Amino acid sequence: MDPTGYVARITAAMRNIDRGRRAYAIEGKERAGRIAYEDGIAEALSVFKEACAIGDPFLLLTVEYTLLILEKQLCDKSDKDTINSLTKAIANFDDAFLAFKAVEDKIVYRGTELTFPHDKKFRFKGYARDAFHLAFTAHKTRLKNNLRTSGLDPIEKALLKQRIDNIPAAQDGYLEKQKKAFAN
Repeated sequence: MDPTGYVARITAAMRNIDRGRRAYAIEGKERAGRIAYEDGIAEALSVFKEACAIGDPFLLLTVEYTLLILEKQLCDKSDKDTINSLTKAIANFDDAFLAFKAVEDKIVYRGTELTFPHDKKFRFKGYARDAFHLAFTAHKTRLKNNLRTSGLDPIEKALLKQRIDNIPAAQDGYLEKQKKAFAN
């Protein structure tokens, strides 16, 4: 599994989505815009479904992070609320990458895990609810809020739902890494 190919596919999909959205506003370009938009959504949906089927938490983290970066780049500069939300999400995912790196090192992670309270609200299935889990939990809320947007295209809803469905796969895959960090 090479995340690079998935990153390239998500990037191309987002270019099509953006090109499609922009063409809607140009008289005579609506049909071409709709086709580009739908092709982009279909490719993004395919990438997220494949990543979920593979279940690799690093791949799921990378694909979601890439989409967030692209969403921010393509976001209208006057949409401060969305830019702030995406900036926060990207920062959370930056922290999730650090947690992922830490869990790969048993000695580092065992020491780090001791700093997390053992109260249930700070645990994910018995293990530390660290930056990885927190990033995906916050992101799930963000995606669910986006799903409630009125007038959202059904194909875009399908993509949002798939992204939400990927979150348990990412967290469960990461949980396995946490368990391995404590195995002898």
